[in-house]
Amino acid sequence: MFAIIGTWKMCHDGLTEAAALLAGGASAGDAVERAITRVEDNPAYVSVGYGGLPARDGHVLLDAGYMDGNALRYGGIMAAENIQNPIRAARLLCGRETNCLLAGRGAEQFAVSAGLPMRDMRTAESTARWREAMQSLRDEAPLDAYRGHDTVCVLALDSSGRMVAGTSTSGLFLKEPGRVGDSPIVGSGFYCDARYGAAAATGLGEDVMRGCLSYEIVSLMRRGADAQSACEEALRGLADRKRALGEAAGSISLIALSAQGGFGASTTLDVFPFVTGDGTGAHLMAAQPAGNTMRIGTATAEELAGEP
Repeated sequence: MFAIIGTWKMCHDGLTEAAALLAGGASAGDAVERAITRVEDNPAYVSVGYGGLPARDGHVLLDAGYMDGNALRYGGIMAAENIQNPIRAARLLCGRETNCLLAGRGAEQFAVSAGLPMRDMRTAESTARWREAMQSLRDEAPLDAYRGHDTVCVLALDSSGRMVAGTSTSGLFLKEPGRVGDSPIVGSGFYCDARYGAAAATGLGEDVMRGCLSYEIVSLMRRGADAQSACEEALRGLADRKRALGEAAGSISLIALSAQGGFGASTTLDVFPFVTGDGTGAHLMAAQPAGNTMRIGTATAEELAGEP
């Protein structure tokens, strides 16, 4: 038995390949890496990897996280440039007792020393979009700098019972140089304990970190909740708290995978596409709020319009 789940329709092709790997007996780690690197290498996805949208200074700054739920070890990089596949660097750092979370130049030097491919992650298209946005700021035209900041998150369980969580993103468009969101932060952007399950988050990292949502989901599964109920309860708790403080619920979407292979997803958005994979193949799904619960079903073309 194996299972895998990832955020957004952009992970569909990579997750399909990853599910095939798992069906052939590959490890959860190899499956997560395959699914995420497919997104990192595709410049059409402007929120992750090559072609990612720059910070205000024009540099593409990368964050990634990886956790081995059997060893309860993690690795991550943040605010790093020019690493072709950030998830590979995060995976190599996982297992270290110290120095497993590296930032900026230190993360870049580690990637070089590990022999990982390096490249300028800017494309002509991403640079042109950055220049246009900066001109809009100078002209004081309205600009939503926080659109298109979605993270690719993948959770996998292999046939040997190993569980892994992985994330990768270039973060907020026009973010302040050095800004770090939830994606490389264990417990917020991702968490994995093979005894109970794994979870990951996408959306506005500053909000996700206020609830340590990935750890909260796994903690709820540890206390007996299934993956879907855990996602819904964790998100509802933070959203209710924010509303009590006079704030909007914000932009947050969550996925979870139980130790038994059960899937879960929740969102504050009108629709949140995600992909699941198991012995029956890969499936493009959608989560939609429906009162105090979530409606989960096969994604339609209408629901996917405009989604990453």
